Amino acid sequence: MRTELPNQKQIIEKLNQILEHELAGVVRYTHYSFMIFGFSRIPVVSWFRDAANETLLHATEAGEMITLLGGHPSLAIGNLLETHQHDMAEILKESMDFEIKGVEYYRQLLTLAETAESITLEEYARQKIAEEAVHIGDIDKMLRRPGDIKQAIKAEAP
Repeated sequence: MRTELPNQKQIIEKLNQILEHELAGVVRYTHYSFMIFGFSRIPVVSWFRDAANETLLHATEAGEMITLLGGHPSLAIGNLLETHQHDMAEILKESMDFEIKGVEYYRQLLTLAETAESITLEEYARQKIAEEAVHIGDIDKMLRRPGDIKQAIKAEAP
């Protein structure tokens, strides 16, 4: 018989926050893909649609972790930001903020998982932090001018 984690309620609440955040990302990245114009449209649209698919996978994984713990996945969706700033650089900056927020949520989950001594949750959180770090790096590289090597946006190393 499986025993409940000491902070299981908090972990499920954090996972639901992650689920809602990731579902908002699906909508956000899909919307961004519609709003890209110019010479680089095709590869950037493809990148945003791939990001939407991966974000949906992250939401699905969070929902599965919630039910694994005996919780009920939220039907809510996280904050949807519509700034009406459809310049590619502005969209990428919004994407960067979204990814940084995701890392923050996964770091909070990692702390809860470490406290609960749950290797499964710890590994899940670490994997997502690493994946989001790659996204942050990709976005940073897209924000750089061709030939620039230095980071475009100073973000805490994930």
